Amino acid sequence: MASQLFAVCFAAEQPLRLAQFWSGLLGWGTADDPHDGVTLLPDDDTGFRLRFSPARERKAGQNRMHFDLTSTSPEDQQRTVDKALALGARHIDIGQGPDEDHVVLADPEGNEFCVIEPGNNFLADCGFVGALACDGSQEVGYFWSRALGWPLVWDQDQETAIRSPHGGPKITWGGPPLMPRTGRDRLHFDLAPPAHGDRQAEIERLLSLGATRIDTGTGDTARGDTGRVVMADPDGNEFCVLTSV
Repeated sequence: MASQLFAVCFAAEQPLRLAQFWSGLLGWGTADDPHDGVTLLPDDDTGFRLRFSPARERKAGQNRMHFDLTSTSPEDQQRTVDKALALGARHIDIGQGPDEDHVVLADPEGNEFCVIEPGNNFLADCGFVGALACDGSQEVGYFWSRALGWPLVWDQDQETAIRSPHGGPKITWGGPPLMPRTGRDRLHFDLAPPAHGDRQAEIERLLSLGATRIDTGTGDTARGDTGRVVMADPDGNEFCVLTSV
């Protein structure tokens, strides 16, 4: 069996403040976090948590992944935008054209996200959290499909997308060219090994799929975390395999 996508983790200067923003926007409640952070639990079919862990460095440059939130009508889209702004978001320009129907915002620590216009066919059967949109190659889409055991739901012109067999958001990769890396990733995946599985065997499986190991096997002391093994996918994006959840 494959690893489970346990959480999408934000590196945050103020984890509690950032968690409060996303909790207010998504309507998710908090849960105990054993790793000196804050965790939000989904109240829908999203299937993974959001974690907010302390970061020592400030955000630099544009993130390689962001959330796309869906809308049911123009009024619904505007309500989401207004709510986000009231919670501390701001409008940002990342090069979108004036005729774009989606709205690009940043949370209080500058992490980008989009509020998608109604009638978007690609996200039509997804929930409020429609997608986690990533900057990445076709190869990395194939890697994550195999790593998580999620089928490809899009594979065209080097753009890929996967989705859990149980539904929830899609994870998409836009194909080359990739944005330059400007520092450590502000968002990364936390994976839980298969239940009753051999963690080391799962790490070896991920390595065989194209991942690399970028720690010493004793936890990520640079992040101040223990209980996790830090790896990178074929595009160099960090992710963690948890030793306990």
